[in-house]
Amino acid sequence: MVTISVALAIGLMALGVLAMIVSGIKSLSQGKQDVKRIGLMSVPFIVFGVSFALLGDFPKAGVMTAGVLMAGMVLSIALTGLRGTFKF
Repeated sequence: MVTISVALAIGLMALGVLAMIVSGIKSLSQGKQDVKRIGLMSVPFIVFGVSFALLGDFPKAGVMTAGVLMAGMVLSIALTGLRGTFKF
C-alpha cells in the first residue's frame, strides 16, 4: 500500500513538472515570458545534477541541493537587506 502511494505521489509530481514545462514553453513561444525567467526555473535541476555527479547518490544529492538552495536564499535575502539599508 505504501509503495503504491509513493508511486502515485511521484507520478503526480512528474505530471506537475511536465505541465509547468509545457506551460513555460507555451508562454515563451507566445512572448509572455522572458527567457531569463524560464532559465531561472532550471537552477534547482542544474544544482541537483551537479550534486548528483559529485556525490553519486540520489538522497545525498537531494539533501545537498536543498542545502545549497537554502544557503543561496539566505545570502540573497541578506544582500537585498544590505542593499536596501545602504541604498546601493
